[in-house]
Amino acid sequence: MISASMVKDLRERTGAAMMACKKALTESNGDMDKAIEILREKGLASAAKKAGRVASEGLIVTHVTDDKKVGSIVEVNCETDFVSANEAFAELANNIAKQTAISKASTVEELVQEKYIADETVTVQESVTALIAKLGENMSVRRFERFTVEKGIVQSYIHGGGRIGVLVELTCEKEDEVLAEVAKDVCLQVAAANPLFLTQADVDQESLDKEREIYKVQALNEGKPENIAEKMVEGRIRKYLKEVCLVDQLFVKDGELTIAKYLEKRSKEIGSEIKIAKFVRFERGEGIEKVEENFAEEVKKQMQQGK
Repeated sequence: MISASMVKDLRERTGAAMMACKKALTESNGDMDKAIEILREKGLASAAKKAGRVASEGLIVTHVTDDKKVGSIVEVNCETDFVSANEAFAELANNIAKQTAISKASTVEELVQEKYIADETVTVQESVTALIAKLGENMSVRRFERFTVEKGIVQSYIHGGGRIGVLVELTCEKEDEVLAEVAKDVCLQVAAANPLFLTQADVDQESLDKEREIYKVQALNEGKPENIAEKMVEGRIRKYLKEVCLVDQLFVKDGELTIAKYLEKRSKEIGSEIKIAKFVRFERGEGIEKVEENFAEEVKKQMQQGK
């Protein structure tokens, strides 16, 4: 029996489409090496040889519809900054972001099995695999988010040529140009200050307990008595919350205001409350352990492979 984990493993090793992997495994009676050979025979040799390498470079790309009611943010990875600067790679990433905005997919696995927006004769995954074979590097669609709003707007911001991407959803009863200005400011705030939560109510207990434990050890290491250490912990927790909760952060463009006060001020201008419904910030490669190789060793490996 061909398990889902076998299909996943083969897909990760070859970059081939999920259904193609399943068919290859069925044809090979579950023999992984034979399945790889079958996929190579179908023109996926380049991808199969390179899919084991770490893809921690790439681009964060966003797409917002003209009416600013729907927005998406996507991370598409490759192995080197050289390929991330390639026009074909950038085009692929931008098309996937556009597709994500109109897609109903809730997972990457569902998204990459859809017909590709720029060429409906192939799937998204098949398009990625074709570019892997063409450019000689492993690539993958790592993650995405999609925001949709009825009363309000979605805004995006890209920083550092695709290194950081932000998507923000604001709600407001009034459609006003001030709303677009506020959305841009909030995007800049998220990019610069990297908040972890929207409000203090969103902070999970596990995060708070972890911070309390760290702060208590710090205070005790400073030689403070237990009862004083406890009071210091709560003071530091309050400071921590102001740093990690978006609405409590000091506004990067005006240090006299918190984001909450800034929103209150701009809301009065248009006579309708402006709220941040949600936000997301992607930083390229975050959480991926990049394998650093000695350049001389890499050249040596390639020469040996060429013999």
